[in-house]
Amino acid sequence: MMDWTDRHARYFLRLISKHTLLYTEMVTSAAVINGDREKLLGFDPSENPIALQLGGCSPEDLAVCAKIGEDYGYDEINLNVGCPSDRVQSGRIGACLMAEPELVSDCVGAMKKATSLPVTVKHRIGIDDMDSYEHCSNFVKIVAQSGCDSFTVHARKAILSGLSPKQNREIPPLNYPLVYRLKRDYKELEIVINGGIKSIEESLSHLKQVDGVMIGREAYGNPYILAEADSKLFGSEETKPTRIDVIERLIPYVESHLASGGKLQHITRHILGLFHAQPNGKMWRRHLSEQVTKPNAQINVLTDALKLVS
Repeated sequence: MMDWTDRHARYFLRLISKHTLLYTEMVTSAAVINGDREKLLGFDPSENPIALQLGGCSPEDLAVCAKIGEDYGYDEINLNVGCPSDRVQSGRIGACLMAEPELVSDCVGAMKKATSLPVTVKHRIGIDDMDSYEHCSNFVKIVAQSGCDSFTVHARKAILSGLSPKQNREIPPLNYPLVYRLKRDYKELEIVINGGIKSIEESLSHLKQVDGVMIGREAYGNPYILAEADSKLFGSEETKPTRIDVIERLIPYVESHLASGGKLQHITRHILGLFHAQPNGKMWRRHLSEQVTKPNAQINVLTDALKLVS
């Protein structure tokens, strides 16, 4: 079961030959060190395996956060070198660090010394005019010297001035062949591809060239595509759950969330797309959107919505 609460705005799923790994949305090292750790880092055990994605540029701070993440029960620590927003750039966080591969290498090295967990990097293929294959390859080469052996590559460059984060997820063209070339040149590294992937069928095609696939926006907006992952990617012979099954399995978690003081909309806003392109899917979305905002909305809002699509 995935915890689609409001603790994180979005999750990424990394699908590789061995398992599916859930990634949290990026949390800055400053927030982890100074903020409410339970609110930022706490998660339900049913979410494992799960990776903590950190943003930062201080090797010392990131090392502290890596150890904190391990203590919280995460399975992997990931350094975000792909976020293009102005806010993170001002703190030397995210994609702007692609211009400083030596610093990224130092950060990863410090994190690896602080934890026994795998430390991985998620990055773009380039930034602004630094978008050649040679630049991307050199970045990977230098960071790998820290001991990092897994890179998740968003197959778009980031334009740091002039485009919003949303535009940076859509406007720069995808360059999948560049990521494939990275894998050919760095056979010893795990190369995971990300960006614009909308189906398990597309994932299977990419897996002929790279080691893994990361799905972000599509898994969030149309999560049922993942119902086929176990059978098509991992060879499971179990019957895939129906959309109704998914909600029925989620209900006990929702009840626990409500009993602990949480709000229904913390979860329902993240499952609006479950009945995407299905009969009465619009009614499902409308009912949840309108009813969960009412005071003391309870589990019946979800079960009533389920009747609309049953």
